[in-house]
Amino acid sequence: MIGYLEGVLLKKEDDRILLLANQVGYEVLLPSVIMGTIESKDVGDEISLYIYYHQTERQPKPVLIGFNLEAEKEFFQHFISVEAIGPLKAVKAMSCPVCDIARAIETKDAGELQRLNGIGKRTAQKIIATLEGKVNKFALIRKDEKIKAVYTGDFVDKVFNVLVTQLGHKSTDARQLIEDALEQNSSISTPEALFDEVYKGQTG
Repeated sequence: MIGYLEGVLLKKEDDRILLLANQVGYEVLLPSVIMGTIESKDVGDEISLYIYYHQTERQPKPVLIGFNLEAEKEFFQHFISVEAIGPLKAVKAMSCPVCDIARAIETKDAGELQRLNGIGKRTAQKIIATLEGKVNKFALIRKDEKIKAVYTGDFVDKVFNVLVTQLGHKSTDARQLIEDALEQNSSISTPEALFDEVYKGQTG
């Protein structure tokens, strides 16, 4: 299965690109929010993408869907676990940054989710019911990608859960504490280090 591709951009269309990797041209679907990030790329430029590979009995032709970050791909896999959202619908729906979608889910903002392409009121409610409490760490992805630590493993989830369930912080406050800590120290890679930075920020 293909999980990552690095190669040369051969062609750009509205919702997909053709990527030449190891002398093979791969057609890769891109959510519009990802397509927007490569607008400045020209044919012949190098591109690297994390790939979600989709093939089923109903969909025997393999479909490759590309993302800039592994975290975006991971969020996509959560997103398509919602009833009535398949991979192709999810590609069209992801018209704004993952952090904004995740934040809308965690704050139960169905109105914000309905702004996504093809998402109506009932589907927005299903998304919240299925994913609330599961996508907090994706709400921490910064649009400027400065915080790389968020993309490594589940330690952010562990710290978030302790802050909320054991220490009594509100979800929004816990997210802000973690964001601030990771901005102060982007090399954090363990729950212990993240806790230290969170409380350094509170006492400083």
